[in-house]
Amino acid sequence: MAGIKPWYIKGELMLSCNCTVFCPCVVSLGKHPPTEGYCQTWGGVRIDHGQYGDVDLSGLNMGLIIEIPGMMSRGKWTAGVYISEEADVYQVKALTKIMSGKARGTTHVLSILVANFLGVFQKPITYEVDGNTRRFSIPKVIDGEIEPIPGQNGQHTTIENSQYWIAPQIIVAQAKRSKFRAFGRNWDFQGRSAEICELDWKGP
Repeated sequence: MAGIKPWYIKGELMLSCNCTVFCPCVVSLGKHPPTEGYCQTWGGVRIDHGQYGDVDLSGLNMGLIIEIPGMMSRGKWTAGVYISEEADVYQVKALTKIMSGKARGTTHVLSILVANFLGVFQKPITYEVDGNTRRFSIPKVIDGEIEPIPGQNGQHTTIENSQYWIAPQIIVAQAKRSKFRAFGRNWDFQGRSAEICELDWKGP
């Protein structure tokens, strides 16, 4: 794998989609269609610690948009990536390789399933943690707030030990506010499915 550098990203992801109940893709691993028959989703990534070769990625945020026309495993995805405006050219290049799947490892699946890549854009991005609440903002693009769905004994409702490519443990959540406006799309997923998970991505 000449030219592919070792990399890792540790942090957190929050995701909001159009499913009316919790996303079937997590437990079916893409073998069951989303609740609406298609997927529209945006996600926010907070990189607490990260590295691509000798490029430090720590402290950066990313935003994602993904559309899937049917079952996740069948591909034909449309995807786009937003990266913190403070990222330098080397950090942008590194994250582009990772999020396009070209850096292999955890995100290699994206190079297989994404058919239409909308591009990489630098914007001011805010990822906030307020107790259990997560807030994510890209001005004029994404405005989101999600909260975990309570489980028993004050614990979160979770999906454990899954082979879901994003993370083995998913906190089941719901969107309190969820708007996306870009690329001719105007989505509002308030009250719909959301996820929170700890990220531990790496490659190659």
